[in-house]
Amino acid sequence: MNRRKLIDKMAAMMAGLAVVGVGLCLAGMPSAQASASQLPTVTMMVGGIDKQIYLPYQLAQDLGYFKKYGVHMVLSNEHAGGVGAEMAMASGQVDMAGAWYVHTIDFQMHGKKVIDIVQLSGAPGEREMCATGSGVKSPADWKGKAVGVTDIGSGTDDLTLYLAARYHLTSRDFTRIGVGAGETLISALKHGRIVCGMTTQPTVNAIEKLGIGYSAIDLATGKGVNKWLGGYWPTACVLARANWVKAHPKLTQDVVDAMVATMHWINTHSAAQIADHLPKDFVSNPLSTKAEYIHALAQDKGQFMPDGIMPPGGPQTVLAVEKVAGKIIKPVDLSITYTNKYAIRANALLANEYAASQ
Repeated sequence: MNRRKLIDKMAAMMAGLAVVGVGLCLAGMPSAQASASQLPTVTMMVGGIDKQIYLPYQLAQDLGYFKKYGVHMVLSNEHAGGVGAEMAMASGQVDMAGAWYVHTIDFQMHGKKVIDIVQLSGAPGEREMCATGSGVKSPADWKGKAVGVTDIGSGTDDLTLYLAARYHLTSRDFTRIGVGAGETLISALKHGRIVCGMTTQPTVNAIEKLGIGYSAIDLATGKGVNKWLGGYWPTACVLARANWVKAHPKLTQDVVDAMVATMHWINTHSAAQIADHLPKDFVSNPLSTKAEYIHALAQDKGQFMPDGIMPPGGPQTVLAVEKVAGKIIKPVDLSITYTNKYAIRANALLANEYAASQ
């Protein structure tokens, strides 16, 4: 069965489950009845667990999918100024990381074997927000201007350099300024320090609500990244050390089963339904009301992969961005940076569960 047919079949399956009820999904699965203390524990740090681009991890927890598939998952959040999620995973502080796929390439450059075991998004969830009245329509309009990134050397900086290169600008043709995120980015845009800045929700909502900027470049949907980056740019995923995965094949599969079930659930439910299953402070905060969160998610929900499988050509697009950013110092073997085998098995499991419920 080809990938498109598999996605369609899974969508129909999950829609059916919504009708017949979750109870049927749990039938015949002893692990669903097990208490957390009876289940093996896996720890995962997420690089901003309350960000919309990272919502699948907490959603999987709140839907009960980790427990259903036999895992006591302990989620933690990366904090500003602290160790990054990917570094915590690589150093063994946690078993897994909810972070960007690009880190697998970065680690390979430094001799560390890290693997992406399930792909959650095909776009970075970012938007280039440009000042009202600036007239910026594409990176070509950045020439001679200052553009905001989270920090020099960050993922948003890499993406900014790549966007510029696609429009024949070098780093000498415009200025990049590290402005952080949230309130600091908003202030920089409001006071004219930058003409545009790359950011995610809920900051995008806040900028639009204040009337100080608009979305000029969409890197938050599959359609957007294909237009501006030339292909899918796989981002949010689950990373683990290759030796940990080899030593824990069942736990790895169980985690992927839970995440793939979550991705199908996202694909078959509305933004409002998703928001209803997330913590209240995730969807309503000083930068965004719940209604605004839902509106933004409805716009950007297309960034999430429905089946947990790496999009074709995605790793090559990420590698191209890294090359422009000057981060590739030796040959890269993309084949060992990710695997689809656990996601394929997870999709088959879901199909069998649905068949058994009919």
